[in-house]
Amino acid sequence: MGANAQTSVPAFTSGQVLTAAQVTQINTGIPVFASSTERDAAFGGTGEKTLAEGQMAYLEDTNATQYYDGSSWAAVAGGKILQVVEGSTTTPVTIATTTLTSIGLSASITPTDATSKVLVVTMTQFVHTRSTDNVLRGYRLNRAGSPLITYDAAAGNPFRKLLAGGASSFEDYNRDVYVYLDSPATTSAITYDVDANIHSTSSSQTSEYQNNNNPSKIYLLEVSA
Repeated sequence: MGANAQTSVPAFTSGQVLTAAQVTQINTGIPVFASSTERDAAFGGTGEKTLAEGQMAYLEDTNATQYYDGSSWAAVAGGKILQVVEGSTTTPVTIATTTLTSIGLSASITPTDATSKVLVVTMTQFVHTRSTDNVLRGYRLNRAGSPLITYDAAAGNPFRKLLAGGASSFEDYNRDVYVYLDSPATTSAITYDVDANIHSTSSSQTSEYQNNNNPSKIYLLEVSA
């Protein structure tokens, strides 16, 4: 904990003589806590101030200034990045099916506030081998196992359409970048992951993600409300 961090917010009584340390704590202005755990434990106990609407707090672990609205803690200023989580994989995964299948890319984040949004950015590396024109590739982003956005190649709404230009065989090396702004409405840990599929009239096609161990990445940015 930093020099200003505290573990309680005392309720002083009439005539009480304050120590130098107590006065110094008051002079910090907004109460400073190491994390939300210390913040939540600092109010309502014996000799502590009762948590009420308008209370302010600063959290060291996320560098977030918050206020209590009478029912929950909320970020003071909107639009700020509160934390960034990065996930990465270099394990090759070959997709050769119309079934949306995991490519092995995921990351988890625990929002500091239920009103926060999570900006999800995925960058997937792949090589696609095909022997026909008009090959479709699908993409699905999931949160906690539930789809957030789906481009299903098998259903005819692909994320990308690859053209071989009449060639008998063709390989496409590329990276796809996708950005999605989510509103998870939770302060529990949540996991985001990516699925993919392909569709073609030919069976001679595959999408190999992380080929030659080149990394695919996912970034999760918590944005205050």
